[in-house]
Amino acid sequence: MSKPIQYSNEPLGDLKVVPDFLPSPEELALKQKNTKVTISLSTESVAYFKETAKKHHMQYQKMIRQLLDEYVAHQKSANK
Repeated sequence: MSKPIQYSNEPLGDLKVVPDFLPSPEELALKQKNTKVTISLSTESVAYFKETAKKHHMQYQKMIRQLLDEYVAHQKSANK
């Protein structure tokens, strides 16, 4: 085993309070309601998303959903 930690009562010096920067649980929850659909995609497209998602340590379905959401947002802003 490693040597036990020896604590002391020495002064810590100047301390700085760091504001809470973490999002609240409400902010972490999904903001949009999702609807499940069945869709046929090309094998090439699915392979691309799976490979890319694996590199970024995420789910390929989430990547496709984000791509579609970005496309919809762009189309909505372009049609205003």
